[in-house]
Amino acid sequence: MTSAKQPVEHVLKETSSLARRNRGGITVSRFTEELGQTSLPAVLAVPAMAVVTPLSGVPLFSSACGALICLISVQMLMGRRHLWIPGWLGRRRIKADAVRKGAAALRRSVRWLDRHSGKRLAMLTRQPFLTVIQAVCLICGAMMPLLEIVPFSSSVLGGVVSLLAVAMLTRDGLIALLTLSALFAAAAALAAGLV
Repeated sequence: MTSAKQPVEHVLKETSSLARRNRGGITVSRFTEELGQTSLPAVLAVPAMAVVTPLSGVPLFSSACGALICLISVQMLMGRRHLWIPGWLGRRRIKADAVRKGAAALRRSVRWLDRHSGKRLAMLTRQPFLTVIQAVCLICGAMMPLLEIVPFSSSVLGGVVSLLAVAMLTRDGLIALLTLSALFAAAAALAAGLV
């Protein structure tokens, strides 16, 4: 199958391929540069999906992914086509072994997403709705460092951003609609419980 028919799995394969070619590790800058040739939603999907894996239990991992999600989301909101990474973040090295393990953990979920996604309600992945999706990704990324003290809690937000990235990548407005509806319902229930 082509990358057009399996866009999410294609991102995962590209990620694994980068890890294989750079066994000693790869810098964040090189990683995003090579993956970013596909699209910004593809780059956004990687840290979001990584937070869903057991790696989120590693101290400060969720915070780093949250910062990267924020950075990518802000640039998407600004309408940038190419990602800019600050030097301090770009020089950080990612262990190839961690990337391979994370990709392996996500393989089945990603195949399921590719089978169940398609161009449905595509208008919901275009402006003005696209701004809402990108803003929610930004908010979720910003909340991840705050949830660092609660192990694996960032995984829920990572799941939300992953699904929204998939929606943007596949132009599947139905995924975006269902994800945002569930998120807003959970936020309303939480707010009602706190009152």
